[in-house]
Amino acid sequence: MVIENLLLLWLAALPLMGSPGPATISLAASGSAFGIRASLGYLGGIIIGTTAVLMLVATGIATALLAHPIAGQVLTAIAAIYILYLAWKIATAPIRPARATASKSPQTTPEPTPKTTGPDFRGGVMLAIANPKAFAAIGAVYAAHAIAPHSLWLDNALKIAALALVIVLVNSLWLVFGAGFARLLSDPRFGRLINILFAALLVASLAMALLSLS
Repeated sequence: MVIENLLLLWLAALPLMGSPGPATISLAASGSAFGIRASLGYLGGIIIGTTAVLMLVATGIATALLAHPIAGQVLTAIAAIYILYLAWKIATAPIRPARATASKSPQTTPEPTPKTTGPDFRGGVMLAIANPKAFAAIGAVYAAHAIAPHSLWLDNALKIAALALVIVLVNSLWLVFGAGFARLLSDPRFGRLINILFAALLVASLAMALLSLS
């Protein structure tokens, strides 16, 4: 029974928590513009911040916090400002040269490229905690499912562990997905276009999240 309930929880959580949103789109955009290594700190921040949201939901603090309209508006404003800043940073990120191109002409000195700095750990935590989609998705899954209904303590512990695993999985996959565009980004014809496309998707995800709250 517990295994069946756990599988049902995962089936509901994966599409809800893994669907495009401000955090997941920003991870894909960061992976494509700055690479996996430069985005690991941001990924860690997103995971830690989203897990913090999970704990707020599990303890009931999120319900009490979001019951105050001002608190919800402040969180939304923080997320909106950072997402817009991140979208601008991704859209204007310098195009990274292809390694293969540089290795074919060892006698020529490649032009120095501007240092690319991806979003950091603190930015990931801030966006995750202020992300309205995280509260909505995690709250819906957490309230609608019970893994061990015979024991409240065990049920909460299993749900927290199961959803924490989903948080790590879906966010890591979005980063890897975005990094898959790195080869295209090395070509100036496509690099700038893809950066701008991801930035536009990031802004669109913000707009959709705001509309869902209205």
